[in-house]
Amino acid sequence: MGEKIKVWTRQHKDILDILDKKGRYTVKKKYIVDKMEEHSNIFLDVYDWYTRKAQEIIPKPKDVKYPIWVSLSNDFMLRPIKGTVVLEICIDEDLVITMDIDKWGRIVNYWYVPLNDEDEQSHNRKLKKYGLSDGSSAYMSNFYPHLKNEIIKSWDRLFDNSYSLSEVKQGTIWEVKKEWITKIIE
Repeated sequence: MGEKIKVWTRQHKDILDILDKKGRYTVKKKYIVDKMEEHSNIFLDVYDWYTRKAQEIIPKPKDVKYPIWVSLSNDFMLRPIKGTVVLEICIDEDLVITMDIDKWGRIVNYWYVPLNDEDEQSHNRKLKKYGLSDGSSAYMSNFYPHLKNEIIKSWDRLFDNSYSLSEVKQGTIWEVKKEWITKIIE
C-alpha cells in the first residue's frame, strides 16, 4: 500500500449508524436518488460514466455501485450542514482517484473538457455552427450524435493529470471503513 493521506467527506448523519453496524459504508443508488430528487437521472448518467472509467484506474469492490466524493484539502472540504457530518479519513493514497475540480464541473454540466484554450475555441465554433450555445444542448439532443460523442470522449481528460483547468483537486474513494475515520465533525 501507499503513503497515507487525509481526506474529508460530507455525508448524511445516518452514515454513523451504518458504520457502527457494518463497519463499512458504500454509496447506494438510492442515496443519490434521495439526495438529488428529480435531478437524479442527470447525475446518474455522469456517475455511471465516471464509475466505468474510474474502476479502470482503481478497481472497485464488487458490491460497490458508485464512488464517494472526498475533499483533498481541509481548506476546500464541504463543511457540515444540518443533518450531515464530515468524516476525516486517513487512507492509503493509492485508494484515492484525484481529479481537477473544473474538469469534473464541466462533465456534470455535459460540457466538453478542452485540452487548452485553442481546443476549447475550436469546439465552441462547432457548437455555434449548429446553433448551439453550449455542450449540454448537444449532449441532451438526439440530433447531434457526433458532437455528443466528441463531448463524451473529451471527458477521459478528467484523468489526465498532465494539465489542469483549476488549482483545486478533489477525489473519490470506493468505500469508507470505520477504522479509517480519524475525526467526525458535526
